[in-house]
Amino acid sequence: MKNSVIDVTTSTPVSASTTSPALKLQAEGLCKFYDDFAALHPTELKVHAGELLTLLGPSGSGKTTLLQLICGLVQPSDGILTIDGRDHTGTPASQRDVGVVFQNYALFPHLTVHENVGFPLEMRRVARGDAERRIAEALAMVGLADFGKRFPSELSGGQQQRVALARCLVYHPSLILMDESLSALDRKLREAMQIEIRRIHRETGSTIIFVTHDQEEALALSDRICLMNSGRIEQIGSPQEIYERPVSRFAADFIGVSNIFEGRVESDRLVTTEGALPLPAATQAVKGFLVVRPEHIRFEEPEGATLVGRLIETIYAGPQSRLIVRLDSGFTITALRSSSLPQLQHGEPVGLSWNPEDARFLDR
Repeated sequence: MKNSVIDVTTSTPVSASTTSPALKLQAEGLCKFYDDFAALHPTELKVHAGELLTLLGPSGSGKTTLLQLICGLVQPSDGILTIDGRDHTGTPASQRDVGVVFQNYALFPHLTVHENVGFPLEMRRVARGDAERRIAEALAMVGLADFGKRFPSELSGGQQQRVALARCLVYHPSLILMDESLSALDRKLREAMQIEIRRIHRETGSTIIFVTHDQEEALALSDRICLMNSGRIEQIGSPQEIYERPVSRFAADFIGVSNIFEGRVESDRLVTTEGALPLPAATQAVKGFLVVRPEHIRFEEPEGATLVGRLIETIYAGPQSRLIVRLDSGFTITALRSSSLPQLQHGEPVGLSWNPEDARFLDR
């Protein structure tokens, strides 16, 4: 049975045109089994030309297996993979027009930056004059025009990452795959490289599939996110759509911070151990989950509030602070509050409410 994919994308991420963008890649029933273990269940996926799609999920979700199937490092158990309209299901990795940027950069330590970037052109027997021009363009694109004579050991982690990206860009592959490429960098370098990747993607129009387990990275980089869980695609959509309209408890819990209440439906309420909570809309479901993001919760006087608890922790985070409130049931709620407002005292009773339409009801 093929994997059912929910794609909530409502607008084309890569073009303002009303015409659909060309398909760069399509997976139809693509799967990988190791004996009885399904590393990737039968999967349907379309990637549009010129978009930056992120494969996001925890360890074991199947994202790396899908990447390996796309670049040809492993062969599928079943299914079809097409790139630029051509069947590449059984094409060897060396014969696919796909560039890969690995987590460990895979630079040759005995070659200079210039030689590392030019290596793919040498393998393809590109004429020397054309190769020199393309190496210079690639190094300029990643901001390393003056680093050609240095060796990898003389570069920072961020600079090595740029060299790896330049080496991929230099031979103009049809598709670029990036496998946890920023995970080895510290936070500031990682955020700087995210901006660089977005810029390079915008300027080159390249199609990029980026693998990460970092939700913040996926939200920052992507035109669309393909969220994976247990070898299946959970949801596909823009970062805003997946954050604001998750289709499952897993999606709501994995992307961002969520307060998730479980209970049974009675009329226009979800009856939970924490209380009877207003539903955003009528539903035929008999039970489910109510998801409320921290930014939608407001603090009120306890009398008349939806829920009442006691403040147990305040975490300062610049303009906004994260407040943790414990209810009598023991359930904890996370809320955001402007750091410029007067501080609430730990242990004091606080009321919590939200607009029902800002919550999201899920039946799975």
